[in-house]
Amino acid sequence: MPKTKTYDIDIKRVAESSGEVSYTLDDSYFAGLEDAEIQHGEVSAQMLIRKVSEGEFTLTISIAGSVTVQCDRCLDDMQQPVSGECCYMVRFGETPSITDDVIIVSETTGVLDTAWLIYEAIALAIPIKHVHAPGKCNDAMTQKLEELSATRSGDEIAEDAMPDPRWAALGKLNLKN
Repeated sequence: MPKTKTYDIDIKRVAESSGEVSYTLDDSYFAGLEDAEIQHGEVSAQMLIRKVSEGEFTLTISIAGSVTVQCDRCLDDMQQPVSGECCYMVRFGETPSITDDVIIVSETTGVLDTAWLIYEAIALAIPIKHVHAPGKCNDAMTQKLEELSATRSGDEIAEDAMPDPRWAALGKLNLKN
């Protein structure tokens, strides 16, 4: 994660009702993350923190923008639009931890690092399948893919579809008494 305190939020200082923080994320944000698959993008992130009760808050992260991902078909980079929202419950506790939707923040520090939470919101907004628009894929890769697909579906499969003559005799057996 980025080693700056840019994405830290002091939960203790959130006003009685709510607080809002906005970030514009670029390549330097993605480069600062360890183990991040996304390395390039231009995304805006808004975080809204609302106090629900004493020591309990909701954190809503909204993202919109685009990231660079690899096309599943031609393997060239492509721009993928992303937008979405993730909600978390934030509570104070002794040991900091993060589960699916509950974040425990240390009562002594009261600071939540949101850098990875923002990244997760972006990663979840990327569709499972990402391909260029029709006609935009790398022509050389598309042609090679078609050649290889034609070879695999040609004569080799027709030979495999024929039953093995050694097993044909088993088909003649009547197993009923």
